[in-house]
Amino acid sequence: MIDADGFRPNVGIVLARDDGRVFWARRAGQDGWQFPQGGMNTDETPLEAMYRELAEETGLQPDHVDVLGATPGWLRYRLPRRLRRRNQRPVCVGQKQVWFLLHFLADESVFRLDATEHPEFDVYRWVDFWYPAHNVIPFKRRVYQRALRHLEPLVPAFRDESGDQAGAAADRRRER
Repeated sequence: MIDADGFRPNVGIVLARDDGRVFWARRAGQDGWQFPQGGMNTDETPLEAMYRELAEETGLQPDHVDVLGATPGWLRYRLPRRLRRRNQRPVCVGQKQVWFLLHFLADESVFRLDATEHPEFDVYRWVDFWYPAHNVIPFKRRVYQRALRHLEPLVPAFRDESGDQAGAAADRRRER
C-alpha cells in the first residue's frame, strides 16, 4: 500500500526498559542495526500494525509491553534512489511512519527473534536512548531524531524526582 505521494505507511517501535535503555537489533544477515518497524496492511490501524510487527520481529505479545505514547502524525523519510524499486508501480519513494514508545514489562526470556519463518533480526542489545539516532543508517537519522525527541519525555526513567518529565528531558539535552 503506497500513498499518492509515493510513501508506504509504516510503524516504528521504540521499546524501553525501566532504566530508559532501548531495544536495538541487527538486521538478519546484515550489518545494519535499527528499531523494529514494518509496513501497515490496508485494513490495519497503526496500533494494530504495531502489535503485529512487535510479535513478528521480537516475539513479544501485548501483555509484555505497555504503550506509553505515539508520535501525533506521520514522520517521513525518503529512500536513496539506489534502494528504490523502479519497476514497482506505484513507485515507493520512502516511508511514512507513526512511532510508538513501549515500556518493556516482561523478562527477557520472552524474546523470540525467530518467531517467523524469515526473521527480521538475528541479535539485539539494549542501548542508551539516543544511541540509535546517531547510529542508524544515515537516511533514517532525521526521522529517528524527531521520533525520539517527541517520545523522550514519556520514558518513565527520564522523569525527575518531582515527576516532571519535560524538565528532566530538557536537562539531559543540555548535558549532551
